[in-house]
Amino acid sequence: MRFDLVDLKLFLAILEAGSITAGAARVNLALASASARVRGMEETVGTPLLVRSRSGAGATPAGEALAHHARLVLQQTERMRGELSRYGKGLKGHVRMWSNTAALSTRLPGDLARFLAQHPDVDVDLEERPSREIAPALRQGLIHMGVLSDVGDTAGLETRPYGEDRLMAMTPAGHPLAQKAGADFADVAALPFVGLTSGNAIQHLIERQAAQLGLPLKYRVRVNRIEAVGEMVQAGVGVTVLPAADAHRVAERMDVATFPLPDAWARRTLVVAVRSREALPEFARQALDALCWEW
Repeated sequence: MRFDLVDLKLFLAILEAGSITAGAARVNLALASASARVRGMEETVGTPLLVRSRSGAGATPAGEALAHHARLVLQQTERMRGELSRYGKGLKGHVRMWSNTAALSTRLPGDLARFLAQHPDVDVDLEERPSREIAPALRQGLIHMGVLSDVGDTAGLETRPYGEDRLMAMTPAGHPLAQKAGADFADVAALPFVGLTSGNAIQHLIERQAAQLGLPLKYRVRVNRIEAVGEMVQAGVGVTVLPAADAHRVAERMDVATFPLPDAWARRTLVVAVRSREALPEFARQALDALCWEW
């Protein structure tokens, strides 16, 4: 099945404009040429992509699927063009890197800042992803390197220790739980909870652990900033669990209490991982060495 970029742009233009005629005009094609391209796409797929009527044209279910993938392909194409154009302006390298939330909350931003300051001709494309997604991406060659928890499946990858991922409970100051000897995650999960918004990797981990205990979290509110979580806890809205770096930062500014969770899953080692250091391009090896001095 083959479609060129003109086909994809035309199809999206038809859906946005509501007719083949208007869509053809948007992409500067003659109506006859546009109609022939649509027929060719439908013949290739083997099913109609558009519902034609006197009022215009709309997508069939197959057309909706095509539109979805067309948007993704065109977005990636634009991203590729933008990245390649930077090489023509003197860029020597573009490092693709994924990191879990814990590393982004601790030393990784500082390490990358120092590396980028020393290498102005290298860019880093850094994305926050859960550890469970990072190792497969490395094996598939989607990224050059990743920072993740060692509890993930790192088989077949080269790894080096990078730090510790420790989770801490946070309660309002003077809360009885903060004074309870041996308080663990089960004690925290049983209380009204303040959480981060859906999609946050750490929040997903916390929810999964609570579910395994048979204690689905009783959210009172979910917010999108660590500072907002601290404000809610300080006001007595509920309790929460945060990476140690975030918990300490909040505790320095707000009237809250924190304590480390003793649960085994809440204390993990962070690692930097690659498929093969020797197979990396030179600029990516330089970035790797900046993170792990003794690779």
